[in-house]
Amino acid sequence: MTQPIWGPVQQEMSDLLQRHPDDVPGVVDLLARLQVALCRVPPLLDSNPLADFNKLYLTITENVLERLYAGKFKDPAFLARLDVEFAARYFDALRYWTEGSPACPGVWAGLFCRIPGPDARALPSAVAGVNAHINFDLPFALVTTFDHLGSDPVDGSDQHHDYLQVNDIFAEEIPGLRRGYLDRWQLLIDTMNGDLDDWWQGEMVEYTRNVAWRNAQKLWAIRHDLGALDKERRRLDGTATGLGKLLLSPFGSFLQ
Repeated sequence: MTQPIWGPVQQEMSDLLQRHPDDVPGVVDLLARLQVALCRVPPLLDSNPLADFNKLYLTITENVLERLYAGKFKDPAFLARLDVEFAARYFDALRYWTEGSPACPGVWAGLFCRIPGPDARALPSAVAGVNAHINFDLPFALVTTFDHLGSDPVDGSDQHHDYLQVNDIFAEEIPGLRRGYLDRWQLLIDTMNGDLDDWWQGEMVEYTRNVAWRNAQKLWAIRHDLGALDKERRRLDGTATGLGKLLLSPFGSFLQ
């Protein structure tokens, strides 16, 4: 008999993934519940690579929710809808993987297949998840969001301003999150590097999210051409999958 993908939490994962949050508090709640379940997946438990990414994603989304409650965004309806559409693509990928569906994007499958270990490392795993979610999921989530709200992805708009504000959240959270993935000796090297690593990773997140915005604008222009849209989807998945393999390779260990 084939071992269930999620081991002893197979049914729990299946039940959780039947949920489809329609607001940001619901997204935070599902991410938190997934984190509890993921940390019980053998053999790596809370050291499995998906738990490393999910923890980061939960922290960032909690910060987004706090800013929504504090009225920090110019167009909160846009940011809230984007958050929901963005998370839905991650949850869908998890659901496809759980069901053994070929619809699971290649970039996510490349991370999910590392869950049994033993060569997954925390920081490269988390970064590989960020790669999948931003380089592949985010452009499509933006298109779905703009289509839902009946507006366009225009540079300099209130929506673009709010989108860029999320970069500030990453900049605030990256130092603490990154150090949480490091061993004691790595923390010593990190201290010697000063703010260099934090600055570099913040710049990479900003660059990657800017590319995702540009890709969303391209997708928006062809959104009614299903053939062209599918071709672009395969291209983005292929590019992100290649980068994910690099991040999860021995070379990626230099990140940690």
